[in-house]
Amino acid sequence: MNKEKERPEEKRERLRQEELKRNPAGSVHGGGLQDLVGGLGWKGTGILILLLLIASVLYFAFFD
Repeated sequence: MNKEKERPEEKRERLRQEELKRNPAGSVHGGGLQDLVGGLGWKGTGILILLLLIASVLYFAFFD
């Protein structure tokens, strides 16, 4: 694929993969929040936040 025509997500992933190749010890701590959010996209991130909010409301409603 042409580097000029790639989408921002693809460019981000390509740069991340190149960084991992150059610095393999940098991935010792595992992924971060940016990897999770980048992989899910904005819809997945919204659903994740919504599920966390619902879970916390249910927790405080039943276990408080």
